[in-house]
Amino acid sequence: MTMPADEAGGSTARLKRELKAAEARKRTMALLLVAPLAIFLLLIFVVPIAALLTRAVQNPEVATALPHTVGVLHDWDRKSPPSDAAYAALATDLTAIQDGEAMGAVARRLNTEIPGFRSLVAKTARAMPLTDDAGHALAPAQVHAKIAEIDGRWNDVTYWQAIAKNSSMYSPFYLLAALDHRQDAFGHIIPSDPDQQIYLTVFTRTFTISVAVTLLALLLGYPLAYWISTLSERRANLVMILVLIPFWTSILVRVAAWIVILQGEGLVNKALMGSGLISSPLSLLFNRVGVYISMTHILLPFMILPLYSVMKSIPPTYQRAAVSLGSHPFAAFWRVYVPQTYPGIGAGALLVFILAIGYYITPALLGGPNDQMVSYYVAYFTNVTINWGMACALGGLLLAATTVLYVIYGRFTRSQLSLG
Repeated sequence: MTMPADEAGGSTARLKRELKAAEARKRTMALLLVAPLAIFLLLIFVVPIAALLTRAVQNPEVATALPHTVGVLHDWDRKSPPSDAAYAALATDLTAIQDGEAMGAVARRLNTEIPGFRSLVAKTARAMPLTDDAGHALAPAQVHAKIAEIDGRWNDVTYWQAIAKNSSMYSPFYLLAALDHRQDAFGHIIPSDPDQQIYLTVFTRTFTISVAVTLLALLLGYPLAYWISTLSERRANLVMILVLIPFWTSILVRVAAWIVILQGEGLVNKALMGSGLISSPLSLLFNRVGVYISMTHILLPFMILPLYSVMKSIPPTYQRAAVSLGSHPFAAFWRVYVPQTYPGIGAGALLVFILAIGYYITPALLGGPNDQMVSYYVAYFTNVTINWGMACALGGLLLAATTVLYVIYGRFTRSQLSLG
């Protein structure tokens, strides 16, 4: 007995609705389960990074503190002397902020453009308001003469160019400074003065140290991970516990231990001198050698763990099969075994490198002045000079470099999987 067509159609439509409702409930349940983690990542990770990137291009000090001056200078050609109206607007703005925090903020910001601008702004603000003997407001031409009398630097177009250049709420000033560049008075990007070009050198040093530490960790971690993968499960677990023990100790404690070990009277120098290999202590502290040793020791477990996880999944029969077919044991290891560990090498190298470029304590305590990395200057601008814009610019560029490396690694791994 067959079902009528209309009933069959209704049953099919009802079944589709029920399937859609079931899928919707599953999606809703999945979203509810993921929501706490997503909210946590949003508040702890995404929002701070977005604030950091925004702070790197914010430039509100001049536009907020000197609104009238900025308005008058908007159509100024930045070549000829500013009009009398600009001096009058400056007097109005300085009168309004002379006793507030805005005066200190704008003075600090302009002082980064021209050394001595801070004292100029403070000196001029103390002389405000400008009035005649009867207490009446002065005409713009008279204000011009009074301000020039207070300090002759106000007749220099360079100081007005600095104000006009920073009239926007957003500026690439900090990002350009972090790349050893700046904008001239007309907004053109030019290299910074030679005596101020330090950050590209610092970035180069950071990446050089990170690459060296990554290679050292790979050279030490690869044979160790291979040896652990050949042990029985019980012995491998015991060795892995030894590998993970440093995670239970503070980095500061480990750095302090290396200071004791590497000093002139430390264990390393005493052992070398006792064996007769050297006649005087080696300089292992407050230089690049100490930084390499300590960072490699601290980051070595991050290389061993991904290598071991990959090596443990490689069947040993592959190498034995290659040897049985006439291959040399070393050739079998190099051409059969090593290519299968590339995912572990890539993951370990990426992890160690990303952690290394953000290191601060180890180079600060074990390195010299020429061994400090980008993170040192981020901390300096954050804690010492309270220059959040410069700190965020350096941190943002470091984040951008890390993101680029991660994207390259992702594409490389996807290409390897597609070839496989």
